[in-house]
Amino acid sequence: MCGRFIQILNPEKIKVMLPDIEIEEAAAGASHPRYNIAPTQDILTVINTPVPRLTLTRWGLIPSWSKDMSIGSRMINARAETLTSKPSFRDPFRKRRCIIFADGFYEWRKEERAKTPFLIRMKNGEPFAFAGLWDRWTDKENGRELLSSTIITTDANALVAGIHNRMPVILAPEAYGFWLSAAPADTDLLRYLKPYPEQGMEAYEVSKKVNSPGNDSPEIMDRV
Repeated sequence: MCGRFIQILNPEKIKVMLPDIEIEEAAAGASHPRYNIAPTQDILTVINTPVPRLTLTRWGLIPSWSKDMSIGSRMINARAETLTSKPSFRDPFRKRRCIIFADGFYEWRKEERAKTPFLIRMKNGEPFAFAGLWDRWTDKENGRELLSSTIITTDANALVAGIHNRMPVILAPEAYGFWLSAAPADTDLLRYLKPYPEQGMEAYEVSKKVNSPGNDSPEIMDRV
């Protein structure tokens, strides 16, 4: 799974990686580094509108048909194996895909009496792209519209498997355009939802300070 991650990169850097995107005003203003993003918080997200758009979404998918937004806290991840069958994800997979850029993510290794947190990132320190889904939900009480998202997960690669059996899907740059296409998806897109090669990645233990979302500073990325 993926329950915490880092977004240090800013909208300008995302624009360099995806030159053809539009940037919403709210997203442009959300340029401060974040080192410990937790579910239900707003995150920078590129959604597959006809012209791909950088916007803010709430992390935790709220299906358009949901009666209330509380379901989102349980929908932070979507298993790649069930995207075409689970009702919450089937329609977003076909029509509403997104990319969530990150600079690293955290995972916890279960031990006998505790869980040890690890930071997993690229060896070169560069940002990378999670494959995700998004949806649009409207609050019937006040008419307020909310965009939300989820991160797709798959089997862990050899590096992550020593910590957890799942990992987020990381897209290769050549897949960005296909994933962000506004055209309805077919099953051919599923070929991109595989474990990222471990050779370019690293993982190391970090402080248990990461356990609290209130700790959001560069120090929590330090090696123990």
